[in-house]
Amino acid sequence: MTYTTAEGRQQILDELAAATEHLALALACVGAAYDLLDEQSGDRLEEALFRPVQHAYGTAQRTYTGFAERAGLPAQAFEEASAGHTSQGAKAFIERAMDQAAEAAHVIGELQDTMLPVEVGDPELRAGLAEVRERVEGLRADARTFTRTLGR
Repeated sequence: MTYTTAEGRQQILDELAAATEHLALALACVGAAYDLLDEQSGDRLEEALFRPVQHAYGTAQRTYTGFAERAGLPAQAFEEASAGHTSQGAKAFIERAMDQAAEAAHVIGELQDTMLPVEVGDPELRAGLAEVRERVEGLRADARTFTRTLGR
């Protein structure tokens, strides 16, 4: 399938926006879990999951905005996501957050596999994509460790 450079750049932005929205929901879910925990557990959650997800989300936003500017395309504004009802409990929020982070990594991985970032992208884009993916890759194991010790 052939595409124009403009179409390729727009596809990159669309997929990066989708990954960023997954990370926004992951961040909201980790924040909701934090609100349900005691101070000590909340501090552990913040260190193990909140900060890495927050960093990945910020990097994804900067990568998106920077690439849109360099490509001369309009950038969307990302809104705060809603985690849902607190009745789900902290463990459910954490699991949902990890599902969303994994989906963001999957979307970015598929984007990287298309070679579009190489063909129509730029070095800053490729570096940003790699950094976001790296930040979220090990989160599920960290979440399992955290939830296994939750309440102890």
